[in-house]
Amino acid sequence: MPMKADYIWMNGELLPWDQATVHVFTHALHYGSSVFEGIRAYETRHGPAIFRGPEHFERLLYSCKVARIPSPLTVDEWMEVTRQVLKANGLGSAYIRPLVFRGYETLGVDGRSCPVEAILAAVPWGRYLGPEAIEQGVDVQVSSWRRMAPDTLSAMAKIGGQYVNSQNIVMEARDNGFVEGIALDVHGYVSEGSGENIFVIYRGVLHTPPLYNSILGGITRDCAVTIARDLGYPVKETTIPREMLYLADEIFFTGTAAEITPVRSVDRLPVGDGRRGPITQAIQEVFFGIVEGTHPDKWGWLTPVE
Repeated sequence: MPMKADYIWMNGELLPWDQATVHVFTHALHYGSSVFEGIRAYETRHGPAIFRGPEHFERLLYSCKVARIPSPLTVDEWMEVTRQVLKANGLGSAYIRPLVFRGYETLGVDGRSCPVEAILAAVPWGRYLGPEAIEQGVDVQVSSWRRMAPDTLSAMAKIGGQYVNSQNIVMEARDNGFVEGIALDVHGYVSEGSGENIFVIYRGVLHTPPLYNSILGGITRDCAVTIARDLGYPVKETTIPREMLYLADEIFFTGTAAEITPVRSVDRLPVGDGRRGPITQAIQEVFFGIVEGTHPDKWGWLTPVE
């Protein structure tokens, strides 16, 4: 059953869900000329809170700059709209989707003459990779699809059309009986999942690909790095060969949707002993403790809705 809510903010006003529509000639439908973010709100012990909202909206404005689609709102204005939408829908825990896109004026590939439109929606949403994945982990494959090469697309920006690549990765994985795929970059090094960054743990050290391996600079990725270092674990941003996935003691994904999800096997080979490892679990405990309000928010990641 599709997720939905009562209201969506669109072009400056709150509209009933079914009234937030676009024309079929909308430029973004034809050419992927849109930018977006994925943000979570959590129902903490102290009330609903937006998780790292300013950082997400700063990245949204960066993506707008790269795509040459002006954002109609500032970071602070986007935060206020998010509060409005969560309150209007009575949501404490939610997945939040802002989207800025080109409407209709021309069918030419250069759509800069088209009007800029924007929406922000929030829907209730659970664990992206399954409710049991946080503890049990997921089975993944190395995808036959590569991430984009340098100077082809903009890996650091969340531009709608680029996610055809992500669709190819995850559809192939699920058709082959896996939950997710891991893509390599154009040089054959580990890049990321279809919508997640990746961490590979070997002998107590966390390894994660750097930006030049065609990854998105993930905000939950940054959380994992911060938590790991605070717990005393060394973290290295380094190129990772494919075979290190089979050598790893632990692997986990990070992402707004995936949160922190262990990887149980890669290409049907178990990761470690095939169960969530102790370092992954320690990082999860801090992360979920913060978003649930049982741990202090020492890095200021939560913005109360009220």
